Amino acid sequence: MSWDTVRLEWDGDVATITVDRPDALNALNIETLEAMGEAIEEAAAADARTLVLTGADNAFIAGADIKYMRDLSPEAAQEWGELGHDVADALEAFPAPTIAAVNGYAFGGGCEMALACDLRVAGESALIGNTEIDLGIIPGWGATQRLPRLVGDETARRMIFLGERLDADSAAEAGLFGEVVPDDNLDDVVSELADRLAAKPAFAMRTAKQAINQRHEGPQGSGLAYEKRAFASLFGTHDQREGMAAFVEDRDPEFE
Repeated sequence: MSWDTVRLEWDGDVATITVDRPDALNALNIETLEAMGEAIEEAAAADARTLVLTGADNAFIAGADIKYMRDLSPEAAQEWGELGHDVADALEAFPAPTIAAVNGYAFGGGCEMALACDLRVAGESALIGNTEIDLGIIPGWGATQRLPRLVGDETARRMIFLGERLDADSAAEAGLFGEVVPDDNLDDVVSELADRLAAKPAFAMRTAKQAINQRHEGPQGSGLAYEKRAFASLFGTHDQREGMAAFVEDRDPEFE
């Protein structure tokens, strides 16, 4: 398959999905999310031994497309949230290790896609955060459940409640990134790591990943279901409308 805003490329047994919407800092719209889902399916069907997720032109994924989101009804927001969850869940359940190569902004939905990967390697200029609170909403693609498991409850609450953006070193110290490297070295470091993972026994690797993920299945499934409902319920509120309008209009919001 080919897509306008997503590329799937191969280097041996390593598949790389690149979100390629540079005019919007690789923000995710419906077309891009659907393409990501199809690319993940294609990589799995072709037995990729490692999957890398990254973004084009020095931006990872700046978030979800707020111009699209601002006028959603709760019902439409529910569908939008489901689509984002489907893609994040597909990354988490991918039958081989996944690496987020965070090469720039990873805010909101971009942060959530990185959280769904097994490993995260960042360039030194990367910035990451769950910034949804300033739009009058909450994270809607898994961060309320995945982020605390990575960084601990206190740090996760600060990031979500305050919309904090962490630089690469701070994120690594919090446990969000496994490695921070110079921007110019990111591709080489990720490529070497991907090759090392791809050289491991595939069935044992898949079983190890399933075993690690199993400890999250019960409580996380319930939590993710609650997050979907809560995210959608905020659409149509004054704060959601005002927060997203202020973002699009490049001004400070006036929340109730």
